[in-house]
Amino acid sequence: MKSPIKIAMLVALGLSLASLPSDGNAALKEGVKAPDFTLKAAQGGKEFDLSLKATLRGGPVVLYFFPAAFTPGCTEESNLFAEANSKFNQLGARVIGVTAGNIHRVAEFSRVECRDKFAVAADPGAKVAAQYDATMAGPNQSLLSNRTSYVIAPNGTILLSYTDNKPQAHVEKTMAAVRAWNARR
Repeated sequence: MKSPIKIAMLVALGLSLASLPSDGNAALKEGVKAPDFTLKAAQGGKEFDLSLKATLRGGPVVLYFFPAAFTPGCTEESNLFAEANSKFNQLGARVIGVTAGNIHRVAEFSRVECRDKFAVAADPGAKVAAQYDATMAGPNQSLLSNRTSYVIAPNGTILLSYTDNKPQAHVEKTMAAVRAWNARR
C-alpha cells in the first residue's frame, strides 16, 4: 500500500501534467480570424505601440506567445527566432513575441535575448493571450502566456496554430507555414 504522501505527490504530478498544453494543439484553429490587438512593445530596447492590424499590412505575422522573459525555455525560443528572423523577413513575414510581463522587462529582453531582431510585446495579465486561448496558470494563480505560436495571413486569417512546451519546433513549424503561404500566392 502506498503512503498518503506518495499518493498526494502522484496526484499533484498528474494534475500538473494535465494542465500543460498538449503538443501541437493551440486553442484557436486554423482558418479563423485572429483577434486584433494593440500592446506596448519594444525592439532593441526601444518602446512603441504595436498594432497587429498595422503589422499585417506588411505581410504575414509570426505571433508567438511565451511564459516569461529571461527563463531558460523562453530565452532559447527567442534566440531561435532571432537566428531565423532574416529568413522570415526574406519570406515577407514579421515575427512578434508576446508575454505577460511588464514593458520594462520586455524592453530589456528584446535587446538581450531577441538580439534587436524583432518586436516583443508586454501583455500584462495575459489579456491578449486569453483572446488567443494561449494562457496557463502561473504562480499564485496569475495568468501567463503558454508557449503557442500562430502564423497569421495579411487578411487576419490564422494559417497555423501550434502549442508545445518545447521551444525547438516553433521556428520550424512557423517557417513551414510561411513558406506554404508564399507558395499558394
